[in-house]
Amino acid sequence: MEQRFSIDELDQPAWQIIGGGINDYNTHQAGKDHAKNLCFVLKDNQGEIVGGVIGTTYWEWLSVELMWIREDLRGLGYGSQLLQMAEEKAKARGAQHAFLDTFSFQAPEFYKKYGYRVFGELSDFPHGQTRFFMTKDL
Repeated sequence: MEQRFSIDELDQPAWQIIGGGINDYNTHQAGKDHAKNLCFVLKDNQGEIVGGVIGTTYWEWLSVELMWIREDLRGLGYGSQLLQMAEEKAKARGAQHAFLDTFSFQAPEFYKKYGYRVFGELSDFPHGQTRFFMTKDL
């Protein structure tokens, strides 16, 4: 008997089923990841968030997922403080390495200054730019 499949718009239960399935498979293959999120924010005097770093530690790695500083505050050392705090927290959790991705119009030179090195590139992503994949030993 022919089996038919349907493709539907993604909803939250599907995220849980697919995410749970890959998580179970990964745990079976590589062991428990001990994943923990981390987040450090920079606030102004009014308590408004004007920058921050968001990441996850798992399998002895730090994944720097998002990092942003409001444009008028860039170059004042806040980014390096946030990155250092994320790395220190990750090391306290047992992380030995870090990775991230950034675009040519974002901050590859910033990350290189703090010991990250490029291990992969996607040219023309977006058009006329490059997406860099970077890593660092902690």
